[in-house]
Amino acid sequence: MAIMISNKHMYVQFIDDDRGATLASATTCGKEGVKHNVQTASQVGRDAAEAALRAGIKQAVVDRGGFAFHGRVKAIVDGAVAAGLAIGAVGEAK
Repeated sequence: MAIMISNKHMYVQFIDDDRGATLASATTCGKEGVKHNVQTASQVGRDAAEAALRAGIKQAVVDRGGFAFHGRVKAIVDGAVAAGLAIGAVGEAK
């Protein structure tokens, strides 16, 4: 579960590192009037988890992309967990 937060959007991808392919994703791109806050982040996390579960992913490891684990990043992860996704470790890719 790779998380990226830009100045305008939030992105979550579930990536198969061995194949180099994105298996499921969720974003705020293309959605008009979306605020860049914790509530939206939580919804993105829930949307990402639902996409992952549809793709057969039940557990993921979080790559927070160097972002601190608080605020929107934490809300994305908490939203994903609330939607039924099991989370392993939280860290950043090396």
